[in-house]
Amino acid sequence: MAITDISLTQGMRSNLVSLQQTESLLNRTQERLSSGKKVNTALDNPTSFFAAQSLTSRASDLNTLKDAMGQAIQTVKAADAGITGMSVLIEAAKGLAQTALGTSSTTSRSAYATQFDSLVTQISAIAGDAGYKGTNLLSADALTVNFNEDGSSSLTITGAGANGGITLSAAAGSWATTTNINAAVAELNTATTSLRNTSSNLSSNLTVINARLDFTSAMVNTLTGGADKLTLADMNEEGANMLMLQTRQSLGTTALSLSAQAAQSILRLF
Repeated sequence: MAITDISLTQGMRSNLVSLQQTESLLNRTQERLSSGKKVNTALDNPTSFFAAQSLTSRASDLNTLKDAMGQAIQTVKAADAGITGMSVLIEAAKGLAQTALGTSSTTSRSAYATQFDSLVTQISAIAGDAGYKGTNLLSADALTVNFNEDGSSSLTITGAGANGGITLSAAAGSWATTTNINAAVAELNTATTSLRNTSSNLSSNLTVINARLDFTSAMVNTLTGGADKLTLADMNEEGANMLMLQTRQSLGTTALSLSAQAAQSILRLF
């Protein structure tokens, strides 16, 4: 039987419509309280929903770029750690060379030369091991860091070159003469200067990446906050609405009952 086949009094029909409206508002308020949002779908508010979705999507893209920036920072730090290790060994090699200059014993100089060559091998090994996730800035590798979604803002860090951009010749058998030892010292001094320049360049690039990482973090917070302002519900207001609607529902039920009692009074005539 269709609902139109049932005849209700005007009072009952009015109270029933009011109860249905209250129920709809209760459902909406419950959804807002459970989700924390006043705009859950495009039906709630198309303008706010799609605007918030756009802001959230951009924040998500920037979060991905933040991860890439963090990895780039680690790559630079790995190269800097390599420079530190190489510099320590270069200073040790300089000490050996100076010690060799202080003696005229061919046997002693030969022993120092052997130790020197061992240090040179380890210096090269550190340069080769200073990579991070397949990128080594103490070689010919390059690293490009994107700062925005379309890559129009980026930074490319060029690697120092093979062996950290320095050249150190082996001393084997050549330290019998003072001239050859002095040549080795000159190479070490040049290597130190080169590594310091590379370290300065890495430090400058690291400062840029850190600054952009901080800026991107701030942008993500701004975008997320903007999306929240468009969609989040005022929980205090929604809680008050819930109490008021429950009260209205209770009163509506009472009013509908009274209307029904008025209709039932006809039965007393029989």
